[in-house]
Amino acid sequence: MTTQKPPRPRIGRRSLVIALAVVAVLLVAAIGGTEAYARHKISSCISGAFEQQMGSSIDVGFGPRPILLSYVDGKVGTITVDSEDNKFGPAVGMVVHAKFNDIELVDRGRGGGTIDSSTADVTWNNDGIRETLGTMVSGVSSSASTGVLTLDVLGGLAQLEVQPMVRDGNVTVETKSAQILGIGLPTDLVQDIVETFTQSLQSYPLGLRAQEVKVTDDGVSVHLSGGKTALESDPSAQQSGFTC
Repeated sequence: MTTQKPPRPRIGRRSLVIALAVVAVLLVAAIGGTEAYARHKISSCISGAFEQQMGSSIDVGFGPRPILLSYVDGKVGTITVDSEDNKFGPAVGMVVHAKFNDIELVDRGRGGGTIDSSTADVTWNNDGIRETLGTMVSGVSSSASTGVLTLDVLGGLAQLEVQPMVRDGNVTVETKSAQILGIGLPTDLVQDIVETFTQSLQSYPLGLRAQEVKVTDDGVSVHLSGGKTALESDPSAQQSGFTC
């Protein structure tokens, strides 16, 4: 009497394709979830570091490079930063859109890092300018066609006309006219206003320097760029035990 072993079940091609498809979907989902987690953690570290120098809450966006690779080599590539209501020096109400290139992190961002180059566009509207200048100025208007800002002083009885321009990476503000009923305004008042205005347009973080300034019908816009600079770590993250 002979016995025959039962034939082994054969896996059909269709079943194999389905199994491989399921594995691929699960793998993609796992990688996607891990990538999302990594982006959240790195974003939190970078946001904290940037907020230390930019002085306000920011939104961080990453380039196409997978953030998972940053855990291996510490290189983030390119990020964009959007922020509203920034306070640079005495200025309030500035809106910033910046791009930082070739960022390398130390200890996944807990130790700061370096930025190879950067660009930024800053807009500062007339309401923010008036708020910055405080009680010295009661109103601000601007003209793109003339490149001049007109500041109402002494309760609107007089007007001070100023024009910003870029010199050697810094914005300077020049007085074009300062009169009340044909009589010159007090020198100390004009100097205080111009100095505050100038300081507001010169105090930028992360090695950014002015390349171009324009007067618009809504205020002032400044284009900035920067070279290699250090990105400081976020002390609050270290004190709280937060890890990237």
